[in-house]
This record gives sequence, structure tokens and C-alpha cells, in this order.
Amino acid sequence: MTPAAIEAAARADRDAQPLTPGDLKRMKRTPPAKIIRRALALTQEEFAVRYHIPLGTLRDWEQGRAEPDQPTQAYLKVIARAPERVERLLNSRHGVPRTLQKKLNCHLSVNTRPTT
Repeated sequence: MTPAAIEAAARADRDAQPLTPGDLKRMKRTPPAKIIRRALALTQEEFAVRYHIPLGTLRDWEQGRAEPDQPTQAYLKVIARAPERVERLLNSRHGVPRTLQKKLNCHLSVNTRPTT
């Protein structure tokens, strides 16, 4: 069968019609955080503790009540690509290198001053 014949046969089947844009809009998408967590075979509690994410926040993402902001989406991508490395860095005895910590502290102190 040619690809065109296959498509024609599929479109002729009343039970196998393609999804319309309206159908796609109504369908629920699985949140990326849930996909990543399931791929790692972790419970919500384990994932939250391991990657320092508040459990309530993770649940909100997974249930569609909230969406991660852009920096958090980037963090989730890093977790998806290198979960063991992220865990090791977050939970190491030494934590963040001192030079980076100084830069972060300086940056945070500059950007957290009250406005007048």
C-alpha cells in the first residue's frame, strides 16, 4: 500500500479520524516535572527532597495549578539530562564553591535592596 492509500483508508474509517485543533486544545498535557519524576522512578516526596523543590510546589506543577517559571524550567531540564550530577552537587558536603558563593551573595545583596 502506498502512503496515500494508507491515509485515504485511515480517513475513511469513522472511528479513526484525526484530532481537530479543538480536540488538541481540550486535551491535557502531562507537565514536564511529572514526566521527569516518573522517568526517574521517584515519588513526589523523593523528588522534592532530592532536588530541593517544595513538595506543594511540585504538586501544583503536576496537577496543573501552576507552571514553573523560565529559570525553574531550565533547572528541570538540567535534572532531566543529568539527575545524578544535580543530586550530587546539591547534596555534597562542600556545597557551592566559595568563589561562586561570594558572587551569588554579592548579586543577591545588590538585587534585594528595598526600593525607595
